[in-house]
Amino acid sequence: MRDVALVENSTDFYGARDRLTTLRPDFLVTNLRLRTVSGLHLLYLAAFRARTIVYVDHTDRSLLLEAQRLGAFVESPRRLPFALPSYLRAPLPARDRRDPTRVDESLPGGRRAGDV
Repeated sequence: MRDVALVENSTDFYGARDRLTTLRPDFLVTNLRLRTVSGLHLLYLAAFRARTIVYVDHTDRSLLLEAQRLGAFVESPRRLPFALPSYLRAPLPARDRRDPTRVDESLPGGRRAGDV
């Protein structure tokens, strides 16, 4: 990934929040479940300033739909390492229109590209 983009890593919500308030990243990638704090708080900070890609270990439809409403693209944790380079390189539509809970059966953890 580092050959495609400058990557900065935060190990907790508060470090990520502090970086988002001082920096303007092109992309934010976050888990929506950050222990006791929701990753949606990071999306609210980054909304309309950075493209966001979110994942969550256990599907929570309302959480994922709210992330999409804020402009985030949703990926499964299993697909994220494979999909992330495409997000960084390809032009993206204005928003992710895929059903965040629908899994493409042809690829483990995949989602239908036609839904983007």
